Amino acid sequence: MTTRTGPDPRGAAGPHAADGPETSGGPDAGGGRPTLRLATFNVHMGVDGWGRPYDLVGECRSLDADILVMQESFAPVEDRPSTAQRVAAELGYEVVAEVELARVRLFDPPPTSSARWSPWPSQLRKALRLDGEHWIPKEGSTRRSFVRGEWGIALLSKVPVTDVSVIHLDQLRRDPARRAVISCTTVLGGRQVTVFGTHMSHITHGSRAQYKLLSARLPHPDHAAVLAGDMNMWGPPVNSFFPAWRRAVTGRTWPSHRPHSQLDHVLITPPLSVVDARVADRSGSDHRPVVVTLTLA
Repeated sequence: MTTRTGPDPRGAAGPHAADGPETSGGPDAGGGRPTLRLATFNVHMGVDGWGRPYDLVGECRSLDADILVMQESFAPVEDRPSTAQRVAAELGYEVVAEVELARVRLFDPPPTSSARWSPWPSQLRKALRLDGEHWIPKEGSTRRSFVRGEWGIALLSKVPVTDVSVIHLDQLRRDPARRAVISCTTVLGGRQVTVFGTHMSHITHGSRAQYKLLSARLPHPDHAAVLAGDMNMWGPPVNSFFPAWRRAVTGRTWPSHRPHSQLDHVLITPPLSVVDARVADRSGSDHRPVVVTLTLA
């Protein structure tokens, strides 16, 4: 498993939004109090289901987050920047940490003018294959070229952070990917706030075991903290594992083109309050980003 912290020496780095206006993130948004804007975004390697790139940098720019938790960042094995590093270089973030969760193959897109986000399941293999993943080759899949790389999570920040660490969760037997949580500490209004970013296993993989492990590693709810990421689980069951925490935003996030479920969550402890929260508009990924502006309660 590869873990990178700090700036990388390679450089270059019904469907509806949740209620509430778009937040500015400035002092006025918090009634004169300091605020912190955080976003979580499963970016699907910056490509659609065919493997066609979308404007990932533009979409991340529109979130205007101080801290961005990113899932499904792709780092080619060649000496090229990862998805997270490209976004950081364009938007002025520091890549606080990246953690590899699986080795993968990212396939080149086939020639197509389809407006669909991805092929029909009977047409082609999806754009990404995780090593160790059980799959049945589709017609033409073995003839598509691909790039090998690492698939994982990243935490990007425009504000100073300290105490960067990684919590490694047990790999589940049915999950071809490992799972981890990146944490760091920032300061909001003179008080320390711990931020946790993750991408959990799917509920069908038995993710309850990971949730129980994570809940034991989180700070006491008297501490100001945020847990954000693609949880691969609906809000109420997520909350059941962290009963002292509350969801900062509710709204459908998946699939992006016609969302019916919320899999992407931001949870906070009682010392924090929500100034604004929203599910962003449809994205080029299969997930919609979630953005929250926080202040001290």
